[in-house]
Amino acid sequence: MARTLVVDDDPHMLRVLSMWLTRNGHQVVEAHNGAEAQRRLDEATVDLIISDVNMPEINGLELVNWVREQEFGKELPIVVLSSRCDQELIGAKLKTHGVRVLPKPFSPSRLMVEVDRLLAAQTTG
Repeated sequence: MARTLVVDDDPHMLRVLSMWLTRNGHQVVEAHNGAEAQRRLDEATVDLIISDVNMPEINGLELVNWVREQEFGKELPIVVLSSRCDQELIGAKLKTHGVRVLPKPFSPSRLMVEVDRLLAAQTTG
């Protein structure tokens, strides 16, 4: 069972993501912004992060940069969800970090395929 950190300041989105992941066998750790995500990562080990971009305190881009600076986060799979119109720019910024960017709204089944692919690559890589 994979432990997945889900980070989103929208309570509805957080609930939907958590539901889909739980239904697909994940143990979910929730955070409402990047600062809370950092605290969660200090408390527990996760196998994957799914994060929104636009959040208060610490946004998704800042969170990704922080995670990659941590020893535990150098190879940690990360998916960033964004409804911003500059997704190509976000993707270019995060490409060097090996982060997968998916647009909002998203298909939950497509997200699960991406999550499974990332986790499988981590266990075989």
